[in-house]
Amino acid sequence: MRRTDPTRRARLALLLAVVCLLAAAGCGYGSRAPRAAAVPEYVGSGPPLSAESVSVGYFANVTHATALAGVREGFLTEELGGTRLRTQVFNGGPAALEALNAGAVDMAWMGPSPAVNGYLRSHGRALRIVAGAASGGAALVVDPDAGAGAAHGTDVRGLRIATPEAGNTQDVALLHWIREQGWEVDPRTGRGDVTVVRQSVKEIPTSFRRGAIDGAWVPEPVAAQLVADGGRVVVDESDLWEDGAFVTALVVVAPSFLDGHPDVVEAVLRGAARTRVWLTDHPREGRASVNRAIDALTGRPLDTGVLDAAWAHVRLDDDPLAATLAEQADRAADLDLLGPEGRRDGPSAEDLRGVFDLRPLNRVRAAMGEPPVSDAGLGVRADGD
Repeated sequence: MRRTDPTRRARLALLLAVVCLLAAAGCGYGSRAPRAAAVPEYVGSGPPLSAESVSVGYFANVTHATALAGVREGFLTEELGGTRLRTQVFNGGPAALEALNAGAVDMAWMGPSPAVNGYLRSHGRALRIVAGAASGGAALVVDPDAGAGAAHGTDVRGLRIATPEAGNTQDVALLHWIREQGWEVDPRTGRGDVTVVRQSVKEIPTSFRRGAIDGAWVPEPVAAQLVADGGRVVVDESDLWEDGAFVTALVVVAPSFLDGHPDVVEAVLRGAARTRVWLTDHPREGRASVNRAIDALTGRPLDTGVLDAAWAHVRLDDDPLAATLAEQADRAADLDLLGPEGRRDGPSAEDLRGVFDLRPLNRVRAAMGEPPVSDAGLGVRADGD
């Protein structure tokens, strides 16, 4: 298997570090800016596909491992040939969605809540979900000394619990779980029986250590970082889903790019699928690659124990687990955080019809000898409407 030359990768990583230092808002976990600074271009060999370049966004999270390692190890550029790969790193799904809407990126890894919200608010014009990326890897971690009920149980009333961003996937999960406990919190302000604090994932571990927050519902590797700092897992989100499977990360694309350059989209998905297989077959080498990518993007690698713990809670999977996405969308709507004006009655199947286009992914899977994945009846119609 051909990989990008290591010397070239080192030069790119050094240039990336310089770009991040020069960016006013920073990059990786800590960016508060709507968009992160662009990182260097990557290009493989051979003629370009139907587009001269493709811009892809993702986060410095373990749940986005196929993007992190796929770029670093050259799987994506190998599939793209002479089509240039441009990458951007975001702090959360809403920021990535804004970039997709603005045309700053053509494709992005993001969580289900921003993806569905973007689809519904734009009446289907903003994006199509073309693949999954990860399942699991999210938890509520709390300081056991923060409250009387937090030490051994799940009573976090009166505590300050952080999420990465208002309306993001973990924010919706926390608010839904709070409501399931019979407690009251205003989804917009975060005020109520629990105080929900929206904070950058880069800042959450520091805030936790300083006692500025009492806990957080966060994706990996942040959950593992909080545990390493003395936190206790109050809720492993996998325990709340049948068979422990729920979609955490998806791959989305702008419909105009998908329509105009289906070969480029398929090449990115093929590179991501190859990365998934490589990470699964070579876990130690794969973890090291992901950690080097995180180091390059954030300026600090993960502690080995933290990375190992985070890795154990994430399942890399290009199946978007469409039925669980529909359930997450219903939860966001019930919280009045979904749709053009908020919808407490939840989105109907017809509202979400067309959010998936899994045809490129299933062609990739067929070529790899893998079975097709289902869109749960929420895929594009045969005529493309």
